Amino acid sequence: MKIALPDQTGRKVDYLLAGTPLPPTVLPPDPVRVVYSAAHVTADPFAATDPSGQAAIDWDTTLAFRRHLASLGLGIAEAMDTAQRGMGLDWSRSLELIRRTRAELPDALVANGCGTDQLDPRDVTSVDQVIRAYLEQAEAIQAVGGRIILMASRALVQVAKTPDDYIRVYRTVLASADAPVILHWLGDMFDPALKGYWGTDDFSGALETVLSIIGENRSRIDGIKISLLDKEKEIIMRRRLPAGVRMYTGDDFNYPELIEGDAQGFSHALLGIFDPLAIAAAQAVSRLGAGDAAGFRAILDPTVPLARLIFRAPTQYYKTGVVFLAWLNGFQDHFIMLNGAQAMRPLPYFTEIFRLADGCGLLREPELAVHRMKSLLAVYGA
Repeated sequence: MKIALPDQTGRKVDYLLAGTPLPPTVLPPDPVRVVYSAAHVTADPFAATDPSGQAAIDWDTTLAFRRHLASLGLGIAEAMDTAQRGMGLDWSRSLELIRRTRAELPDALVANGCGTDQLDPRDVTSVDQVIRAYLEQAEAIQAVGGRIILMASRALVQVAKTPDDYIRVYRTVLASADAPVILHWLGDMFDPALKGYWGTDDFSGALETVLSIIGENRSRIDGIKISLLDKEKEIIMRRRLPAGVRMYTGDDFNYPELIEGDAQGFSHALLGIFDPLAIAAAQAVSRLGAGDAAGFRAILDPTVPLARLIFRAPTQYYKTGVVFLAWLNGFQDHFIMLNGAQAMRPLPYFTEIFRLADGCGLLREPELAVHRMKSLLAVYGA
């Protein structure tokens, strides 16, 4: 099967599909690594709401994708940045998403983003406002039996004056937790508004603040997801975590080696790239659990160029590539996103994703993917 794809100059070149779709594999109930997929949402393209207004969500399709993830044995990181949290998905819709996923999949492994995005950072004048906002969201999530991922706060960056302000906020919020939570250290490449989080731009200083928070609140923390796209920083922190506190890699560039680990430890996974790579993730971690580290790497290593393309700078627009692959693979009937985010990447980005996904066996129905790729090219006049 082939398709004519435009190159960087617009000249069409025949591309012959060569990949073999990966077969679904179910991760066992007690996997060797805890694996969360941060899941996207599907927009409702027929809603009269302007893209810049409140999110219009196709709930049936959004929940069907979560059933797909759960059917593979993967955990779901709900209402996170992959779901366009803070880039089209506000707190009210996030809470509705959390409630619906909880009702749809009561027995699945789900952790939910808890932040302060009901606040406009421009209007925040005190750390106490940030604490109240966190507590409001934590209470709402826990009221439906949900577990918490404590997301970084844009508002906190605006008002915190020292690392001690971060320590106070996290101490207070963690004290309200019904069950151990996952902390989230999100780098400013994912969200420029988080520059200087933990009270400094210096990694070493920030690390000491985070480790202080974890050490003080150890019984209330399941683990920490670190999303800095820097494997050395993750490994440095991983080796200093207290016993029993998990490192969840959020490194969408270096996940195979971080999950496999080394003689001194390994990372679990909480990754946006494991939305489009869900089938590969379940199969690879299953092999790792069976003692086949080479098989694990043979599945995941070829996906790294695709992941690096999807998450290339400006990284905050990676959701466009994630949803594009969901559309190519038939998980939704259109390529429309919250906030009109489907327009945030150029055509060559999409054509290269198509090629790389095929090579990794991630086009589960190649004929459908070709048909949809052709329809996208037509929109671009190609």
